Amino acid sequence: MIEQIINELLSLTLELKNDINLDIEDVRKARHESLLERNSKKLVSMEKLSANKVELNKQLAQAFREGVDVSIYKESIDNLEYELKELYNLNGRLASIVLPVRQMYKDIIDDITRRNGGTLIEVMA
Repeated sequence: MIEQIINELLSLTLELKNDINLDIEDVRKARHESLLERNSKKLVSMEKLSANKVELNKQLAQAFREGVDVSIYKESIDNLEYELKELYNLNGRLASIVLPVRQMYKDIIDDITRRNGGTLIEVMA
């Protein structure tokens, strides 16, 4: 059971890393539809990742209480931890690309709103 959860976590992590790499490429090429389509998939994967992490902790604690030598899972867990850190770093890279673009759009909208007396769209009758 523990190995199955670790493998599921690893699979989800690798899928998310792949999705984020695709996101980075799509941001660079301004393919917004692909980004939006992947968002819901990534959200589901992140929720599964979180739930499986909780389940893994429960299973490891239970195995330890039952006297199982949980060190047999050390290599697998270390590998999973490495991949999760890579996912975190990759996500930071995506954020460093997306956040400046988001700020640029916000600045443009704020400027237009200010020029139009507090509204985004100026209606001329």
